[in-house]
Amino acid sequence: MLFPTDDSVHPLALKFHAFIKDQPFPCVGAKSALAKGQLKVLVARDVASGWDDTRIYPALLAFICRYRANPKLFQSFAVVFEDASPLSEERFEGHLWDRVQSLSDKDAFLGQRYDKRVQADPDDPHFALSFGGEAFFLVGMHPGASRPARRFSHPVLVFNVRAQFEQLREEGRYEGLRSAILARDEALAGSINPMLARHGDASEARQYSGRAVGGDWVCPFQGRAKGDNDRLAEDGRDAA
Repeated sequence: MLFPTDDSVHPLALKFHAFIKDQPFPCVGAKSALAKGQLKVLVARDVASGWDDTRIYPALLAFICRYRANPKLFQSFAVVFEDASPLSEERFEGHLWDRVQSLSDKDAFLGQRYDKRVQADPDDPHFALSFGGEAFFLVGMHPGASRPARRFSHPVLVFNVRAQFEQLREEGRYEGLRSAILARDEALAGSINPMLARHGDASEARQYSGRAVGGDWVCPFQGRAKGDNDRLAEDGRDAA
């Protein structure tokens, strides 16, 4: 695996910064992360390819280490992909889950435990992704997105630390922030996002790609079965 690079001044990183800074962009959390210098951007080649997964994964782990060392609010890790070939919402969704599966498989192979605060089954209403033992909420963006807030010139995967949401709840700030984002998104798009749901009411996997999906939608992600981490740890001890 390759050491993370500093892509903060890459033209695509700067373009993504400008997209977030634009006044109509609804996510005030992302705006805060950028303003505080806490939005880490990695530029990769193609969302449809696993070529850069061995760069993305260690960069994600490095982001987790920095967050745990200084768990301030509003920290995000974004991967912006250079290839901007037109993608339908369905194709982007497929590529998003391919990248997620690849990163999750690497995480499991290296013996990283799934965050116990969430579930690994994508059908479970308490599902979230986990990397390096830390739960994440994923936001996908691409040129063909139907929601304006998700429509960037290049494909993007934004990893948001889920523990930050719980911290906001503990501080009594979550509902106000959520309401502000929803109101801004409705003003931008002219309608409320039909895919929004609270954690615990429905699986958040349905929200990641930004595509509106029906009740018969099946998540392609193969979550880890119960006991996988214990088995991996035992295999490692046996090998030693």
